[in-house]
Amino acid sequence: MNPEVVSGINCELGEGPLWDHSRKQICWVDILNGNIHEWSPENHTSNTISVGQMIGAMAITDNGNYIAAMKDGFGYVNRESGKVDMIANPESHLPENRFNDGKCDPEGRFWAGTMPIAEDKSSGSLYMLDASLNVLKKESNISVSNGLAWSLDHKTMYFIDSPTRKVVGYDYNKENRELSNKRTVVIIAEDDGFPDGMTIDNEGMLWVAHWGGWQVARYDPGTGKKLSAIAMPVSQVTSCAFGGEAMQDLYITSAKKGLSKAELEKQPLAGSLFVVRNCGHKGLPSNKFKTIE
Repeated sequence: MNPEVVSGINCELGEGPLWDHSRKQICWVDILNGNIHEWSPENHTSNTISVGQMIGAMAITDNGNYIAAMKDGFGYVNRESGKVDMIANPESHLPENRFNDGKCDPEGRFWAGTMPIAEDKSSGSLYMLDASLNVLKKESNISVSNGLAWSLDHKTMYFIDSPTRKVVGYDYNKENRELSNKRTVVIIAEDDGFPDGMTIDNEGMLWVAHWGGWQVARYDPGTGKKLSAIAMPVSQVTSCAFGGEAMQDLYITSAKKGLSKAELEKQPLAGSLFVVRNCGHKGLPSNKFKTIE
């Protein structure tokens, strides 16, 4: 399985890829530079929206724009004009934190977690934004809030706090939005770096990007077993998402943040977006944010 570089766009901290089925675009963020990138594999054209602040993650809303988790909280981003309309900042009292990874659940609510910019304590939390624009804190004492995924039956939510080297599962109640019965479903081997972003395939297996681990790996959350891995030409692999007409291509983001000059010489593609075409597995369409309940 050969990862190819997708576009000439190189990120400081590429993250949060998602496939926009209606526009046939792969979209991702450069967290530290505050950019949303959009790339059309069909036309080989790109577009960049700058939001003017760090951006951890975004999702597509049911009207085609973005909902985003940014340094200053949740907000809408208009894809045509680039205009940002802030909604709420649950951590205005924690200026040393920023939002990191986020995703919509199957019911169309946007989940996103925070982390300290200095990565020096457990001051992060996991929040949920619903269609009425209420923000609820769902978890706390998080160091680096990362990968989110929901099981095929929507009864389990998977989550990563990177320094723990674990993927945890929660019983997920879609009616009352409650999380319970937290347990470890995957433990990442020390040699494999830290778990970062994550997605799920149509067989219910988890795909985890390994920061410092030079790979994306596929895990069975039922057994915790590592099933396979895709070797990457960069060490800081940040996230992955399925895309393409039949959701058969795996898109993978990466980062060059913190790499020395010598390290960058060894991995000149760090910060690139990659694709593994026809990766042998298929994903599911990304969930959209419901703007009206």
